Amino acid sequence: MERFSTLREKQVINICDGKCIGHVFDLVLDCHCGAVCALVVPGCSRLRSYLFGGGEDVVIPWNKVVKIGEDVILVELDHHTPMR
Repeated sequence: MERFSTLREKQVINICDGKCIGHVFDLVLDCHCGAVCALVVPGCSRLRSYLFGGGEDVVIPWNKVVKIGEDVILVELDHHTPMR
């Protein structure tokens, strides 16, 4: 079992292209069953986004999470995966 505080410390890496997406900022929960539906990673700096606009969050569906390791969270996002 993982705590949200430890998930926030891990980098999210896309295994399709090897790029770092960022760090987990928030979770989307199904309140009816208590399951995690998605991870939310900020699109760019929240302060920069607030001041200058843009920078939509990346919402990663839970079924796209491949593995949660000690230091990273591996996800599989291809160009067909909607990220909002």
